[in-house]
Amino acid sequence: MLSLTFNSTRPTSSFLHTPFLSSPLPLNSHHKTIKLHRKPISAALIPANPKPPGKLYQPFRPPPSQSPIPPQFRDLDTTARLDVLTNRLGMWYEYAPLIPPLFQEGFDPSTLEEITGIAGAEQNRLVVGAQVRESLVQSGLDAETLHYYENDGAGLLYEIRLLTVSQRAATARYMAENKFDVGDANELARAIKDFPRRRGDRGWDSFDYTLPADCLAFMYYRQALENRDAEMKTSALEKALSVAVSEPAKTWITKELEGNDVDAEGGNGSVVDGVKVPVVRLNLGEIAEATVVAVLPVCGAGDRGKEVEEAPWEYGSKGDFGIVEGDKDWKRWVVLPAWEPVVKVKKGGVVVAFSDARALPWRVNRWYKEEPILVVVDRRQQEVVSDDGFYLVLSEDELKVERGSALKEKALKESLESVSQWKDKGRKESLGSVVIVVRPPKEDTENEFAEEDWE
Repeated sequence: MLSLTFNSTRPTSSFLHTPFLSSPLPLNSHHKTIKLHRKPISAALIPANPKPPGKLYQPFRPPPSQSPIPPQFRDLDTTARLDVLTNRLGMWYEYAPLIPPLFQEGFDPSTLEEITGIAGAEQNRLVVGAQVRESLVQSGLDAETLHYYENDGAGLLYEIRLLTVSQRAATARYMAENKFDVGDANELARAIKDFPRRRGDRGWDSFDYTLPADCLAFMYYRQALENRDAEMKTSALEKALSVAVSEPAKTWITKELEGNDVDAEGGNGSVVDGVKVPVVRLNLGEIAEATVVAVLPVCGAGDRGKEVEEAPWEYGSKGDFGIVEGDKDWKRWVVLPAWEPVVKVKKGGVVVAFSDARALPWRVNRWYKEEPILVVVDRRQQEVVSDDGFYLVLSEDELKVERGSALKEKALKESLESVSQWKDKGRKESLGSVVIVVRPPKEDTENEFAEEDWE
């Protein structure tokens, strides 16, 4: 059993009379022995601004920028500050700034919880929520909106902590106008944070990133596309329409509800450099969060098309556990979220793994040239019929993706005699039509927040 002895100049017996302790703890006038269980070091002995070893777990510490302590609390000693926290004297954002200085004096979250009754998680919410509120005050948010967060606003403001300072004001105003609770706030914050990562998704360009409502509507819209049940899909689209604010977003969702092919009408939802094939980046943890997924066989790009022809054509989940079975044995499979283009390929779908995105026929210098990609192909549609479509072909003993118009021009140069001959030639040259291109997940470095975002 490890025990440590130190001078007890703080705390004294006078402040240990709290509603959460039935009787004062006995303290010696000069020293006290603390018996530690499963903790090699007492947090009470940690000096201010310590430099902890890199691999040891460190308890929560608030960000460096702290909310200012209100004037009425600035001259209080430790005992009085603990009394303020214990009795919740004042508004939550007024006494929340008292917590970080107590950490610097040597208290840890568990000690504060014993003394004040404020749980460690709640301490976190109070400190961060107060910092978010202070950033809203500094940004000039109107008093009426701030008043909405007077009583129980710590939890709500905590949820928008990862948004930039410029985003917080619009989000806080939207939450106040619509009487959001903590669950709603968490969903909205995730929708705003996730929106930039969805560039290239169907309909993305029709939604306005500067409007929190549009970000939320886009999340509902994506959920609708991932839903196989027609009734639930319609319900999600109606929910998205009720939330959307911008006219382009409303128009896009309305066309989807009416069953119109938005892309065929010249929409820009899934266009990348004029290409009407969705190019999406798989989000970290997206498969784990998806309610429906698709499992497809994977082929290598360097096998000269042999694996593409031999891959299983039929596969699906069977039994109570949803075990995936194919019509033949296969080594490699990939799990993807049930995006709309993927769901439509119910039979004959195959995934071709390219090590370099330059295998695509359009400009890829706008994103990472050398990153690997997955190309989902529908082998049922081998006939080259669409100029704007993209097809997997075997060219010069290697697999490539070619535009339909380019394949037709090549066929004309070969002086085909008739349309029927062209169709036959097209079937032989195309191994299937491309339905979606998937980029690998990566850490979101473009949207990381600097320290000043906490201010």
